Amino acid sequence: MPRKPFRRQVSTFHDLFVLTGDYSTREFRDRFAAQARAAASESDLIIAVSAFTASQVESLLNIPSARIRVIHHGVVPRPLPSLPREKIVLCTGAIQRRKNQTALVRAFRALPNDWRLVLAGSEGYEAAETREAIDRSPGKQRILVTGYIPDTELADWYAKATIFAFPSLDEGFGMPVLEAMAAGIPVITSNRSSLPEVAGPAALLVNPSKDSEIETALETLASNETIRAHLREAGLERARLFPWNRAIEQTAQIYSELA
Repeated sequence: MPRKPFRRQVSTFHDLFVLTGDYSTREFRDRFAAQARAAASESDLIIAVSAFTASQVESLLNIPSARIRVIHHGVVPRPLPSLPREKIVLCTGAIQRRKNQTALVRAFRALPNDWRLVLAGSEGYEAAETREAIDRSPGKQRILVTGYIPDTELADWYAKATIFAFPSLDEGFGMPVLEAMAAGIPVITSNRSSLPEVAGPAALLVNPSKDSEIETALETLASNETIRAHLREAGLERARLFPWNRAIEQTAQIYSELA
């Protein structure tokens, strides 16, 4: 927040996972916690990007619910090239402990040898865990870590993938889930944090701490075209429920309320 406060102030909270898990360095955690507490206490109203994040602002920062408003993010369906679907499991996002790609790498061994796993993202906090899991995997030759890629290349992977897996341990919203749904990819995601709120009934939900549940979900989607087709249509419909125009309108209402 600015050192010289405005007469009315609004802050937006995207997540508070830094306060609840070992997902960052101690120095970053302490700095983040101080900034979060200051922003919350100095704001007349707080926008949270999910009901889950709103509950954390209330419980972790002791902010009354009357000062919190939930406004979901939107999603813009990206133009996709006309490419055939391949036997690819795609996961997007930084390679880090919180995103839980290590568990996905372990679960991937359950799929037949003609499937590939693509981890599209740059390396983040403790990415070495995932790298080590890949090196130990019997299917390591079928696992690709792309590093950071431009949006055009990401669109290629969204066009080619048959399954999208996002077993994150903690998300304040979970934008990749909606992006994958908007791209027509059946989704597997976690049954915790904000992800059930975002995915609704349009994804297979798993306990991200249990490799066996991730394995079962992967095997189900890899072998059952009927379920894939159902989730594909459900995902497209779900993504349409999150337009950016609505987020803009609701944000404008917050400012009008204060004014």
